[in-house]
Amino acid sequence: LRGDLHSHTEWSDGTTPISVMAAAARNLGHEYLAVTDHSPRLRVARGLSAERLREQIPLVRAESTDAFTMLAGIEVDILEDGTLDQEPELLAELDIVVASVHSKLRMDAAAMTRRMLSAVANPHVNVLGHCTGRLVQGERGTRPPSAFDARAVFSACAENGVAVEINSRPERQDPPDDLIALALAEGCLFSLDSDAHAPGHLTLLDYGAERAERAGVPAERIVTTWGLDRLRRWAE
Repeated sequence: LRGDLHSHTEWSDGTTPISVMAAAARNLGHEYLAVTDHSPRLRVARGLSAERLREQIPLVRAESTDAFTMLAGIEVDILEDGTLDQEPELLAELDIVVASVHSKLRMDAAAMTRRMLSAVANPHVNVLGHCTGRLVQGERGTRPPSAFDARAVFSACAENGVAVEINSRPERQDPPDDLIALALAEGCLFSLDSDAHAPGHLTLLDYGAERAERAGVPAERIVTTWGLDRLRRWAE
């Protein structure tokens, strides 16, 4: 693994400044880290308005060095109608866009499928984040996975070059093993990410890597094993 495409800072619901997350990633030997704070609709997580995101972008990129690159990104909410919770022209300026469902997780399976298909077809989206929304342990309790047509969604991901995230947080373990197998069979790319909200969370990639290896996901299919130039070409 060369980097991580999903992390949060104190600008939304993370705990530390951008510079601290950058230093931690450099110390781990990462070649790149994407800062993907939340979008405005997620008020509980202090989601970034368009104005705040525009202010953040140059601060993120300023933490890059000759050997390490900070990528400006967002974890954008997939709204109920499948649109994305940020201005399209601003999404186009970003290096990485992770699209995730955070609300109405128990909606009807057909409606959830349409919602996710619409997001995956959006040309600005690079990664489908924690696709089922489940919680399997931890202080927030447990939560069942959302219901949707996973084969249709993963087929669309493969068709559109959108990576399915293997979220490394132990309380998520998302997607479940059977859905990783299905995404693999559908020809998907994967993004193995920490979803870090603090510097120490960046090492959670080890858990995600263990799951991916156990599931038989080839390293070549994991975009976070790619060098920066190839990653940028794919993201663009």
